[in-house]
Amino acid sequence: MTIETTEWNTADYLTSGEAIAAYLEAALEDGDPKVVAVALGNIAKAKGMTNIAKEAGITREALYKALSEKGDPKLSTLLGVIKAIGLRFTVTVDKAA
Repeated sequence: MTIETTEWNTADYLTSGEAIAAYLEAALEDGDPKVVAVALGNIAKAKGMTNIAKEAGITREALYKALSEKGDPKLSTLLGVIKAIGLRFTVTVDKAA
């Protein structure tokens, strides 16, 4: 018996603001900048990479590159993408620190 599989596409599951926020929050908690960049890339794909790039003020190609596993986006790019996807950063005190 052969098992059929389908390719996983994270962007298919990022269909609400709450899902997007929870996904990005989990990526930020991981603490790895590459995880955060890839998560933002998945969110941008779900929202439409061309529109996000335009709203963030960079080219689509530059956005793909910055939000890849090998990318290292500038803070201005990150902030532009966060705004373009309809989120905002908040800061809280880490009780464990």
